[in-house]
Amino acid sequence: MKKTLALLALSASATLFASPSFAAPETYNIDGTHTFPRFSYDHFGFSKQLSRFNKTTGTITLDKVARTGAVDVTIDMTSVDTGLALFDGHIQGSDFLDTANHPTATFKSTRVVFEGDKPVSVEGDLTIKGITRPVTLTVTSFKAMPHPMLPKDAIGANATTMIKRSDFNAGKYAPNVGDEVTLEIAMEAIKE
Repeated sequence: MKKTLALLALSASATLFASPSFAAPETYNIDGTHTFPRFSYDHFGFSKQLSRFNKTTGTITLDKVARTGAVDVTIDMTSVDTGLALFDGHIQGSDFLDTANHPTATFKSTRVVFEGDKPVSVEGDLTIKGITRPVTLTVTSFKAMPHPMLPKDAIGANATTMIKRSDFNAGKYAPNVGDEVTLEIAMEAIKE
């Protein structure tokens, strides 16, 4: 009888730990061919200029059952793409991105906020030019599904936030060239 009770207890424990409520976090590697942080700013009131960074790496961890996650992203600031090589070099100078001394920017999440089974915002620390400031990314779209071309699961999202250049010691020509910069991130990532 004791053996039977022990086997039942062991069986119940195995079933409990195998249930979806104990699902492990899943890690996704950022797909650099489909992940592009973009930034826009006002230029003398004439227009809103839009540029992007071409090289981004990092990981996203999601626990869909616990509704938690983590984001760890590195942006190669030397990959800035304004559409004009001369301006790419200018914006990498010490008055702006200072890529000679700070070739990368990072974002590390401190909290991912879910509504239902989807993340709706990501709070974290953005570091540019060695200066770290808290930011909140608003997730405007999110999708998780098997990748249609790869035998792996994938996720995709778009997110946005606004920062001030002057907060990162990059405020030259403000306010004529807008101090407020809108960041928009288009991201895709593939499960490890």
